Amino acid sequence: MRRLLLLPALLLATPGLAAQLTCDGPFAADTSEARLVEAFGRDNVVTGEVPGPEGSTLLATTIFPNDPERRIEVGWWDEDSLSQLAYFTVPPGDTTPQGVTLGMTVKEVEALNEGPFELQGFWWDYGGYANFTGGRLGAPEEGCIVSVRFAPAGEYPQDLNVDAVSGDMLVPSDEPLLETLDVRVEQLSVSYPDFGASED
Repeated sequence: MRRLLLLPALLLATPGLAAQLTCDGPFAADTSEARLVEAFGRDNVVTGEVPGPEGSTLLATTIFPNDPERRIEVGWWDEDSLSQLAYFTVPPGDTTPQGVTLGMTVKEVEALNEGPFELQGFWWDYGGYANFTGGRLGAPEEGCIVSVRFAPAGEYPQDLNVDAVSGDMLVPSDEPLLETLDVRVEQLSVSYPDFGASED
């Protein structure tokens, strides 16, 4: 499958330009902070503490930290050398290597997955994360793994019973309430396994 390459120089010159991110070049598994600086420029790459889950903080490198439309957060398996890419986030308008974009509906992601999947119920710390076990998005050809988090698009009537999609539970993607709540992709990231750990 031929993939569109991410062209850093073009992104720098054209704010808001949508791109299909790929698992090579500056976002390859063996990349480093130094390679990101080379690709995007020293002024556009900052490393420091960022918010993590459950009130924690993480060390990460941020590309375009002052531009929400292009901001990309990059985490590292080797934080000492700022190398071995662990994950990178996907900004608005851009597309993951697997074809997922922010704002997609559950049905649209089902089509990309070539089958149904499950997601965590909403309204708790890990709510909305998808589990693509057995589908195309769970075993991608691109060499990296997409993480998709869904959320209801807006408020819902107070008399609507949402127990079937609430809390620490797995919800099938064909649950009718997901369409009723206009559930869409809210967060996207792309990750690699820790290859170094597998060699120990």
